[in-house]
Amino acid sequence: MLASTQLLLIMDTAIINVALPSVGRDLGSGSAGLSWVANAFLITFGGLLLLGGRAADLLGHRRVFLAGLGVLGAASAAGGAAGSVGVLVGARAVQGVGAALAAAAAFALLLNLFPDGPDRHKALGAFAAMGGLGGVLGTVLGGVLTDLLGWRSTFWLNVVGALLLAVLALRLLDGNTRSPERGFDIGGALTATAGLGLIAYGLVGAADAGWTSARTLGVFAAGLALLAAFAVLEKRIAHPLVPPAVLRRPTLRLANCLSALAQMTLFPMFFLVSLYLQRVLDQTPLYGGLGLLPLSLVVVAVAPQTGRLIHRLGLRATMTLGFALLFAGMLWLGLALAAEGTFLSAVLAPSLVLGAALPLVMVTTNVAATADAAPGETGLASGLINTSQQFGSVLGLAVLVAVAAARTDALGATGAVDETVGFKAALLVGAFFAACAALLTFRLRLPAPASAPPHQDRVGGALD
Repeated sequence: MLASTQLLLIMDTAIINVALPSVGRDLGSGSAGLSWVANAFLITFGGLLLLGGRAADLLGHRRVFLAGLGVLGAASAAGGAAGSVGVLVGARAVQGVGAALAAAAAFALLLNLFPDGPDRHKALGAFAAMGGLGGVLGTVLGGVLTDLLGWRSTFWLNVVGALLLAVLALRLLDGNTRSPERGFDIGGALTATAGLGLIAYGLVGAADAGWTSARTLGVFAAGLALLAAFAVLEKRIAHPLVPPAVLRRPTLRLANCLSALAQMTLFPMFFLVSLYLQRVLDQTPLYGGLGLLPLSLVVVAVAPQTGRLIHRLGLRATMTLGFALLFAGMLWLGLALAAEGTFLSAVLAPSLVLGAALPLVMVTTNVAATADAAPGETGLASGLINTSQQFGSVLGLAVLVAVAAARTDALGATGAVDETVGFKAALLVGAFFAACAALLTFRLRLPAPASAPPHQDRVGGALD
């Protein structure tokens, strides 16, 4: 059930990407307005994950999970009824709020259900598999629903999904999982959320405004100032949102860094390959999305086996293998793209390598980042790793799209050949990120096993 939350959130992102052209035609919006339909969600989602995770620890994991699903469902209904792009952007921003609460609480509930070890590895593999399946279903359903019922139906699908998950949560999850710690860091919550939100806003807007524009630099400066204020506050209060001692754990810091690097490589890869299939190979949006189906099927197949690999090879060796495959797949893909190519000759084989790499890097970084989380810190650990992944996705997309655009513009044309050159350059930069991560895995040192297992919820099969 908890893994289905991951499926719903990933599916929603994929569906929106497919439905955006129809939204623009119906509501009379250009590409700039449509970009914020996606970006508004990314900003609030990335900015509130940390707060959502800590709130889950202090207020109760099931309670925050249900609240997130309620906000997500209500905002999706508002999006389905939106009569203008402005209303739709607002609805998407509120969707991000609900998604942050639900995602952070769901991951924390998983950590409570499964102690560190093989069972947790299997559960994290299920999360990765459901994410891959969500990408496939989102792409397919986005095309089918938009064609048959219109883009509004894609938002109502979220409403139904959130309602079903809420009913299951009430039946399956223990409502008494809050931390015994009391006190809530209001100042830390406000500065962290605002600072992260401004950084996300600056990243997603940099492509339009320019990386060195006064607006972008001003937003980054304001976000960094708020995060600096957050760091000062956390050292001076009794119940900090993020205890400084947690951030001093070397395994946690490195795992979050590696997780961000993984997303900086993977998230923009999906976007760039979809653009290549549509703009260069002249595929329809639906067929362009289906071009990533083999990759997603490999994710679904490999993810459940990741726990066995960790048991046989060890966590660090499995992580290194994952990032090595990620580097090889990105390098192969970047070198294989050609203006006169085909899906079979340029995309299929390297995408299968990337499909094997994705669950290996995601599961191992999640395991490392949460290995020494105490029972009262599961929400915090969830918020930190989810924040790292989200900001890695946003930063990677901004950087790699800027690289592709700069390389294409440098050629002075916008034909298929020139666009392909831009896509190749961006993918090779992604390969560089993966190579850096692969080298960093050799610095990983796991903490000693915890003496006591985490709290167990009343139903051990909640991931079914």
